[in-house]
Amino acid sequence: MTQDPQMPQPASGTVADAVRGNWVDRHAPPALRPYLRLSRADRPIGTWLLFLPCLWGITLAAAAGGGYRAWDLWLALSCGIGAFLMRGAGCTWNDITDRKIDAAVARTRSRPLPSGQVTVKGALVWMALQALIAALILFSYNSTAIALGIGSLALVAIYPFAKRFTWWPQMFLGLAFNWGALLAWAAHAGQISPATVALYASGIAWTLFYDTIYAHQDKEDDALIGVKSTARLFAENSRWWLRLFLMLTVALMGLAVVLALVPQKNPLQLVVGLAAAWGMGLHMARQMARLDLDSPDSCMLTFRSNRDAGLIAGLFLAAAALL
Repeated sequence: MTQDPQMPQPASGTVADAVRGNWVDRHAPPALRPYLRLSRADRPIGTWLLFLPCLWGITLAAAAGGGYRAWDLWLALSCGIGAFLMRGAGCTWNDITDRKIDAAVARTRSRPLPSGQVTVKGALVWMALQALIAALILFSYNSTAIALGIGSLALVAIYPFAKRFTWWPQMFLGLAFNWGALLAWAAHAGQISPATVALYASGIAWTLFYDTIYAHQDKEDDALIGVKSTARLFAENSRWWLRLFLMLTVALMGLAVVLALVPQKNPLQLVVGLAAAWGMGLHMARQMARLDLDSPDSCMLTFRSNRDAGLIAGLFLAAAALL
């Protein structure tokens, strides 16, 4: 069998779906590269998707509470660092549990564990180190946020197994990946509210949108090895479901904005806040117009473009907090 030129050579250690020319492959110390690849540091989109709900939580809570505080600068910075660390720890745990499945899928067999770059013992130590540093950041927050952070560990632990017992593993990912909206809101305000829950639900719908697209890359391999996903569940009806998730994302974020900002009695602030939902929705609609669910390259490109969708919402919410 001839070697696919698009697949990494085993000796290089490069992961197949990593961004070409990423900083890990080019600049990281060689001894650290396998561990950084295990944390997906060479594929930063996941860190963005974990951080952006935190940004929404901080900014909408600030808008609802009379504006920013000096503390929010630390919240934004620490949430970014925490997203990198907890995404890395979560991916490490995911790859430990999925190492045999990853070895059977063309896109993932080049990952550090199935390719033999990292041992399971080494991965466990690396996971613990990342989680420990993230815990130090968490304990700088108030008690409500700390309790929420500890509570999220159950979702992180369960998620890798979801594809084995449910057709909706993307729902479990949404529950885990958007927890930062609750945590960051609580870290700013000391409590959560109905608006917080609506914002969290919006993020879950968004995750169902982008991760169903992501799962379409592997639907053939997943069918062969028995891995469940919404991509396989929805099959030819996937575009209908994606439109539904798009509408839910916009509607729930709009609801969160209304619940948070109507009491402020500032019409301009409300309009700018609602622009977060509509701007994000328009970007997602543009993704749908260009998406080819039978093309892995199109699915990956569309999946990655959700960083920009989430940023649009975050920037409008940040602006609303200034008004």
